[in-house]
Amino acid sequence: MAITLSHRALSAQPSVVREILKVAERPDILSFAGGLPAPELFPVEAIAQAHAEVFAEEGRFALQYSSTEGVAILRAWLVDRLNSHGIPAEVESTLVTHGSQQGIDLAGRVLINPGAVVAVESPSYLAALQAFAGYGARFVTVDSDDHGMDIDDLERLCVRESVQVVYLVSCFQNPKGTTMALDRRVKLLELAERHDFAIIEDDPYGELRFRGAHLPSIAALDECGRVVRLGSFSKTLAPGMRLGFVTGAKEVIRAMAVAKQACDLHTSTLSQRVVARLLRTFDYEAHLDRLRATYGHRCEVMLQGLDAHMPAGTRWTRPEGGMFVWLQLPGDLAAEDLFAPAIAEKVAFVPGSGFFANDKRYDFMRLNFSNCQPAAISEGMARLGRVVQRALLADRPAAGERGRGVVAV
Repeated sequence: MAITLSHRALSAQPSVVREILKVAERPDILSFAGGLPAPELFPVEAIAQAHAEVFAEEGRFALQYSSTEGVAILRAWLVDRLNSHGIPAEVESTLVTHGSQQGIDLAGRVLINPGAVVAVESPSYLAALQAFAGYGARFVTVDSDDHGMDIDDLERLCVRESVQVVYLVSCFQNPKGTTMALDRRVKLLELAERHDFAIIEDDPYGELRFRGAHLPSIAALDECGRVVRLGSFSKTLAPGMRLGFVTGAKEVIRAMAVAKQACDLHTSTLSQRVVARLLRTFDYEAHLDRLRATYGHRCEVMLQGLDAHMPAGTRWTRPEGGMFVWLQLPGDLAAEDLFAPAIAEKVAFVPGSGFFANDKRYDFMRLNFSNCQPAAISEGMARLGRVVQRALLADRPAAGERGRGVVAV
């Protein structure tokens, strides 16, 4: 007898990025497609030492079930860290998650009813759109520019729509690499009070600023308990540890903990204890400085390569941190049409259309600079430049007939 899938499963769409990575991560391809940190900067020896110490001194506890909210010693470290960044947090208002992606999913589970209006940036983080769609969100999109979400546009939207949740990546946004300006952060909180909506602030890249002045988290400016803030160790330690964290109003965190009990009971006790041990014995600040210096240099190499090889009319963002550059193609080119020629040139990117909740655009691509050595970045931008140049010179179908289908590889 055939098994009948749920309506939710039948309506779920696969991640465009994950599907592309099956091709783009071939060893012969210079890939700028994944959102991957640099593996050579993972503190492997320190993590191995922390594992050894945990097994030697607290192995029975590390291999046992734990509380849903998280191991107490790690939550205490997180509270101190958050408070040092001006973010009000207590142990009771902090939850450890299985990566920040689980935090996104849990936030959607407790804040979004079917049909709820969720305002997102255009473009927005693809995996958040996937998670919220699973809970029946109705997306409305807000314009964005080099200074983040356009709060004036959001205000106009709130007049027409009953917005329940606003989701955004506040620093070095995925996919654009842009950061929300301070005055917009303040105005967003004012708007949340006036129109009674929650803010999900996703901030996995905030520790990776390599240029410009530090900005306070939206959560640090929040005096009314409107913000649920997500963070992660995936971009600063190692994604394989699968550790993220959420802070917010205690009643929201409690609801998320109850929801998490139905998902996985708790995040890996071993991973939590290893990271808690690592953070006591490891120079975390020096490690962050190495990441910032390396990523800053790689970003600059990518920007120089784009300057040198992209044809006139091509535009791109200039991030002050994080892992991504967002490129707009010239003319009427569509990124999907360029993917197969790029693979033939042994270079890969992510077409940008999947990052749009509504009114998809096909003239953008996302480039990741953190996971390639500088020489490979320079060569990759030269190859990509040749692909774009050739496409501009070639005869192409009309714009209305292009860029709408599955990426061909």
